[in-house]
Amino acid sequence: MTFQVDYKEGLFFRQTLFDQAKRVVIKVGSAVLAGQDGLNLEVIGNLARQISFLCSTGREVILVSSGAVAAGRRRLGVTHSSHEKLRVKQALAAMGQGLLMQAYEQAFAAYNQHVAQILLTHADLSQRDRYLNVRNTLSTLFEFGVVPIINENDTVSVQELRVGDNDTLGALITNMIGADMYIMLTDVDGLCTANPVDDITAKPIYTVAQIDETIESLAGNSSSLLGTGGMQSKIRAAKMVAACGGSSFIGPGRKKEILQELFSGNQVGTFFLPGNEKIKERKHWIGYVLRPAGFLDLDAGACNAVMEQGRSLLPSGVIRIEGSFEVGAPVHCRCPGGNIIAAGLVNYSSVDLEKIRGKKSSAIAEILGFYDSDEVIHRDNLVLLDQNSQKKSM
Repeated sequence: MTFQVDYKEGLFFRQTLFDQAKRVVIKVGSAVLAGQDGLNLEVIGNLARQISFLCSTGREVILVSSGAVAAGRRRLGVTHSSHEKLRVKQALAAMGQGLLMQAYEQAFAAYNQHVAQILLTHADLSQRDRYLNVRNTLSTLFEFGVVPIINENDTVSVQELRVGDNDTLGALITNMIGADMYIMLTDVDGLCTANPVDDITAKPIYTVAQIDETIESLAGNSSSLLGTGGMQSKIRAAKMVAACGGSSFIGPGRKKEILQELFSGNQVGTFFLPGNEKIKERKHWIGYVLRPAGFLDLDAGACNAVMEQGRSLLPSGVIRIEGSFEVGAPVHCRCPGGNIIAAGLVNYSSVDLEKIRGKKSSAIAEILGFYDSDEVIHRDNLVLLDQNSQKKSM
């Protein structure tokens, strides 16, 4: 399988990248943290010890931690239901977040390591000024030698404000602060060539060179009742990090010395190599953080100009508009056949775009009565989402 890296070569890449990693984001899921009677304090203690050691080596570490809803559920004795109302989950999060942070405070205090809590919604990341404020806060906490502990603010998040899962949140934070490494600790040993429950011939995949359709098809759906993210969400998160030049790891969070083993170069879990090209930070924000307010369907010529020639999008290449949006809104661009190939910030509203679509830029002033730009989306505000064409969006 071409997506896998040779065993010895994989060991070399792993050790090199772990040695070079100075800024690390570690995400731990609910299935790892939850115990029979609430939070598993032994697991939390092991994490605190290992993370404190990484900090003592001069590394900067962020912990993205699930577990608030699970902790609240156990404390209140509320059983899980697939039809559970949002307000119930928010109440459980309100109860459990304090329990979660109390456990971390006590565990890290044993190693004289300070921690800080940061709760985020998607709005904190999608608004540029708030996004930059979060990044500045994290940088300042690093200056004080503090380990930030981040979770989605489930108590106040409604559907449109949610990031979705902490795998994605961790990837967004990794790219936001330019971390070298994203480590996802979960209740599985890593990615396999098949589902080991159903196929006894399944073999572990230790190192992945590129996340393509083959890798994505292997992810399946392994979500736990205690969490929101399965293997699919972890693969998507690793792909986001690779696009910005970082590496990722998926592996067993309850393995007692998992972080020491990783940084010692042991072959455990699944390691994802960085992408060959690195998207600029602002373009990552446009392409991966912002949610589209609408869609633009392009003709074949415009798709070729955007993907292969690194050109801006002109009104002549737009054949259909979906959604209602204003100037500066994020939109996704589709080619014939429905493939989404790019994201960008528009220079015209959907109402005005409907009037000028398919027309030459020289006709904009006459049609609209005003003129702002030749381009619907300038290439500086355009990022390709097709992995094989990302290098042309730089």
